[in-house]
Amino acid sequence: MTLPNIDLKSLEKPDFEQIQAKQLEHPPRILLLYGSNRERSYSRLAVQEAGRILEYLGAEVKIFHPKGLPLPDDVEVDHPKVKELYELLAWSEGMVWCSPERHGSMSTIFKAQIDWIPLAAGAIRATQGKTLALMQVCGGSQSFNTVNQMRILGRWMRMITIPNQSSIPKAFLEFGEEGRMKASAYYNRIVDVMEELYKFTLLTRGQSAYLTDRYSERVESAEQLSQRVNQQDL
Repeated sequence: MTLPNIDLKSLEKPDFEQIQAKQLEHPPRILLLYGSNRERSYSRLAVQEAGRILEYLGAEVKIFHPKGLPLPDDVEVDHPKVKELYELLAWSEGMVWCSPERHGSMSTIFKAQIDWIPLAAGAIRATQGKTLALMQVCGGSQSFNTVNQMRILGRWMRMITIPNQSSIPKAFLEFGEEGRMKASAYYNRIVDVMEELYKFTLLTRGQSAYLTDRYSERVESAEQLSQRVNQQDL
C-alpha cells in the first residue's frame, strides 16, 4: 500500500500500550459550571447534587459560581472572577455543564462563562482533551435543546463529551425545600451521567496530550522545523 500524500514520518501507528490509562496520584479533578444567579437556582442545585455523587465516586470537585462574572470583553482578563475561572479550568481534568433552558437555548449567564474560556494557545484549545458531561434544567416540559447546543460547543472545543446526558423537566418539582433532589428516574439519570463521566475521566486523564495529538499539526511542525534548520544552514 502506498500513501503518496502522507508524510509517513509524521504518521504514527497507535498501539495498545500507548493508549493505556495512567495511574495518577491525585483523584480526578472535575469542575462544574451552572447558568443562573437566582437565589434558588435549579441549575446550581443540580450541579451540587452531581458534585456529591462525583465526590462519592472519588473525584475532587470544584464549582464555579458565576455571580459577579462580567460580560466577555467588558473587562480585562485580570478581573478576579475571570482569573478564578481560568485557574479552575487549568486545574480541571473534566467538566460538568448545566444550564437552564431559556427561550429554547442556554442562558446568557452560562454562555458568558464559555465565552470567557480562551479559544486557543497556538492551535491548542484550553479545553482540549478534557472530559465533559452535559445537563439542563427546564421550567416546563422536558426538552433537549440546551444539551444539544452544549454538545456542539463541547465538540468544537475538542472536549471528550460523554454520550449520556441529563434533562430535568419541571425542575421546581424535583427539589425539596432544603435544596436536595428527590428520588426519581431523573435523579437516577444524573447518577448514570456522573458515573459515566468518572469512568471516561479515569480512562483519559494523563493521556489528553496523546489522544488529541494530530497528524496535521505534526506535519506543520515538521515543516516549520525543516525551514528553520535549513535557514540556519545558509
